[in-house]
Amino acid sequence: MKIAVLTFDGFNELDSFVAATILNRLRAKGWEARITCPTPQVTSMNGVTISRQEPLGFARNADAVIIGSGIKTREIAQDTQLLAELALDPARQLIGAQCSGTLLLAKLGLVGELPACTDLTTKPWVVEAGVKVLDTPFVAHGNVATAGGCLAAQYLACWMIARGAGRQDAIDAMHYVAPVGEKQAYIDRAMAAVMPFVDAEAVMA
Repeated sequence: MKIAVLTFDGFNELDSFVAATILNRLRAKGWEARITCPTPQVTSMNGVTISRQEPLGFARNADAVIIGSGIKTREIAQDTQLLAELALDPARQLIGAQCSGTLLLAKLGLVGELPACTDLTTKPWVVEAGVKVLDTPFVAHGNVATAGGCLAAQYLACWMIARGAGRQDAIDAMHYVAPVGEKQAYIDRAMAAVMPFVDAEAVMA
């Protein structure tokens, strides 16, 4: 599984790094989550500058894509050339978006009339784009998932692992990153959030 973690200027560090770190727990099984950006370097909302691992075009051929959020998402949502370059396809890719990343999904036409999740700040913009917003941290419709809230990155990663590898791999990844003394509670919460949207027959492994 090659996974593009779309990361734009003004990005939220939690969205990109938490998801990428959890997904890369499956590196031994050939998984690789790569920070994917439109420019060689991007600077986070808190002033942290990083170098991309992959150019934006990587997302077109990736097996899965996660769209992180950031303070410039509304500007990005108006960049029709950039959106067209993504060419995401839920028929062959698992696609997840977090917080304001849901706005980009809406602009790409990948949400439609289906309800979605986003953060409280982005909610008015997503509603304006014609999407019903749920008061829940995670929802998935087929191969497209959305999450709301910075720490919901764990749910996107957990869902993607459950879909792409299996339930036990998702449990193992969550066990590794969860706080000591609270591991089972974190696993139970994550499984409760994502497994209703993971059909046993839909697992891609």
